[in-house]
Amino acid sequence: MSKKTARALISTIVVGGALTVLMAISLSEGAQYYKHVDEVMQQPDAWYGKNLQLHGFVVEGSHLIKPGTLEHRFAVRTGAHVVQASYTGVVPDTFKDGSEVVLTGRLAAEGFHVAPGGVMAKCPSKYEASAARNAGK
Repeated sequence: MSKKTARALISTIVVGGALTVLMAISLSEGAQYYKHVDEVMQQPDAWYGKNLQLHGFVVEGSHLIKPGTLEHRFAVRTGAHVVQASYTGVVPDTFKDGSEVVLTGRLAAEGFHVAPGGVMAKCPSKYEASAARNAGK
């Protein structure tokens, strides 16, 4: 192997290795898991401090707002598992008891801390009722 070929090969290996390490670091820092409440709450210790998108339904009567603030506390459930959530900010208009939500944030021992802007309430389709009516025709 010539000296020129050896240098090119070594340079390629070094640059490729550096790019691989940078990608691995970037992806691990920005990675988010998409999980349902029951998946996370079966072994909550395993999820503490990790970036999560948590899917569930707002528990009826659990939504509390601290007077004069934008501090929200509510419970989210899927299946038999429930997690308490806290959020500071404006919630979407579609956020209400029983609504399907996806929360972005981190789980801690005291509950799920929702990141700023991390509440997404899915609205039920306004076309479901008319689609069901039209299906009967």
